[in-house]
Amino acid sequence: MRDNHAMEIKDCPGPDPHPRAPGFTMPAGAIDTHAHVFDAARYPYQAVRGYTPPDNDVGALFALHAALGLARGVVVQASVHGTDNRAVLEAAAAHPDRLRAVVSVTRDVTARDIAAMHAQGARAIRVNIVDRGGMPFASLDELIALGPSLREHGWHVEFLAHVEQQAGELRRVAEAMRVPLSFGHIGYTKVARGGLSHPGYQEFLAMLRDGLFWVKLTGLYRISAENAFPYADTAVMARAVLDAAPDRCIWGSDWPHVNHFAPMPNDGDMLGLLAQWAQDAALRHQVLVDNPARLYGFA
Repeated sequence: MRDNHAMEIKDCPGPDPHPRAPGFTMPAGAIDTHAHVFDAARYPYQAVRGYTPPDNDVGALFALHAALGLARGVVVQASVHGTDNRAVLEAAAAHPDRLRAVVSVTRDVTARDIAAMHAQGARAIRVNIVDRGGMPFASLDELIALGPSLREHGWHVEFLAHVEQQAGELRRVAEAMRVPLSFGHIGYTKVARGGLSHPGYQEFLAMLRDGLFWVKLTGLYRISAENAFPYADTAVMARAVLDAAPDRCIWGSDWPHVNHFAPMPNDGDMLGLLAQWAQDAALRHQVLVDNPARLYGFA
């Protein structure tokens, strides 16, 4: 058995420093629902992790948002920080009109802890069952036990999971917790594993249509079989989730694209793809403004 401590930890490249405009008129109040912030000197990384990110702090994130025409954002706890949520909580607390946070907790989190994090801008917990160091629970049953505390504050659960592998279990979690479940990277089913045609992904789409889930239009390079932008083989999946649940689809940059070692996409080009999937401006407004404002509690 391999020792995780002995596994190689790769240094990630930085994002494209010159983001282009996205190529369509951005609606007022647009929200980036998935970004990470890193400042190693202030917020050290845990020893057991899958990568080492480049420093990209809140100021750099705001510069990206200004270039793309985004007004607000959600900073998501990265696996390298484990359950040390200071990076995202301090960012959201310092900018309450512009940022919300997604945190990582263990089964020992208390109602008082959740209330305190809510006051700092947290609106969800992240459960990452893909990346090393990201899963804070021993089982999904431990997660389910947090349902009442999350419901009290209107929080949701953000999963990083390969949905085609666990569709049945995810239904059980949704029905037991009775809080929204959101899934990153369009469900994180890789095209090389079947993509849209995978039976497990079709089951996920059915549950999305039934109102059980939300889905993030993020991380195309994480599911595409193509090595570089425009990741055209993912378009059918993006359109499928938009068709299944236009009122529960949201967009995120996935900036600064950690744990990605192929050619780095330009963030403006990535955002521009939304106009190809959602040609109607009203639908883009729904995805960029209305849906995320509702889920993350933006006024």
